[in-house]
Amino acid sequence: MSESFAELFEESLNQTEMSAGNVVIGTIADIADGYVIVSAGLKSEGIIPVAQFTNLQGELEVNIGDEVEVVLEAVEDGYGETRLSREKAKRAKAWITLEKSFEAEEIITGIITGKVKGGFTVELGDIRAFLPGSLVDVRPVRDTAYLENKDLEFKIIKLDQKRNNVVVSRRAVVENEYSEEREALLNSIEEGKPIKGVVKNLTDYGAFLDLGGIDGLLHITDMAWKRVRHPSEIVEVGSEIEVMVLKFDKEKTRVSLGLKQLGDDPWAEIARRYPEGSRLFGKVATSLITVV
Repeated sequence: MSESFAELFEESLNQTEMSAGNVVIGTIADIADGYVIVSAGLKSEGIIPVAQFTNLQGELEVNIGDEVEVVLEAVEDGYGETRLSREKAKRAKAWITLEKSFEAEEIITGIITGKVKGGFTVELGDIRAFLPGSLVDVRPVRDTAYLENKDLEFKIIKLDQKRNNVVVSRRAVVENEYSEEREALLNSIEEGKPIKGVVKNLTDYGAFLDLGGIDGLLHITDMAWKRVRHPSEIVEVGSEIEVMVLKFDKEKTRVSLGLKQLGDDPWAEIARRYPEGSRLFGKVATSLITVV
């Protein structure tokens, strides 16, 4: 006695892992009215919101006839329909990729998309990760606007799928580049030579400059030939300036810098311009009253 079509169909279902949560291959049968119709060889087709088939830019990534992986949520729900999820399938695949990268200590690519307490959110394809503020760079970063919404490299430092927890570090990636740049800089610094740096901090006694991996001190007495009451009169935080290397201790990585040394010393010509015994006219700039 030959088997009926229904019996053969049931047998085919039994031969395939059809329990809830499994990933199956389906074919896109239609795309209409905000939904994607997927046929996975089950009793009925699955209807999935089109948003599950778009990328970060909102662009549709599939066409009719494409084969896609979907997660089987239910062979028959309370209404006799098959429930499928493309989003869960993408996440499952993404977790597998992240686990392999984590085990191999590979560098991955992600996008900083927002700020949260203690750090930032990073989109790693279909998985959202956490980037602690202290692991953004080798140096403290106050404003990450220049890093947001573009591809950056990270290393996974913590991965827990059960708790949906992924922690990444950008610092771990840039440290290698930073150490190479720092070593090259140490070998290139020479006393008496000009160098460019970015003003990163001001104090009452001077300014600290980032020379590209090494900090240098520009003392207030070396900012100008005139009297300077505060460094803010000459430089401002964030500005890039050219200075001269006055002293350099490679072992202690200490660099003393000078700004006024890039110009002529006005005192060097003072004797020629104003010889002893000559009569001059001047303007009173200030007066002091001394009380005994």
